[in-house]
Amino acid sequence: MVAEETASLTYTRFERARIIGARALQISMGAPTIAALDQEADPLDIAFREFSSGSSPLNVRRFADALD
Repeated sequence: MVAEETASLTYTRFERARIIGARALQISMGAPTIAALDQEADPLDIAFREFSSGSSPLNVRRFADALD
């Protein structure tokens, strides 16, 4: 089984939730933000803004057999 990475910009609702949740956790633990945002903002709000702007540093790897 070979892993294939798709370049699709469409994420499932589960992938979006995982990306935003993981990024919010990273930010709350002190990780630097990608964009210059308000430091007083909630980590979840910052993660939403990064995701919607397309600057989230996290990727999704999809496997070919999981899409069947």
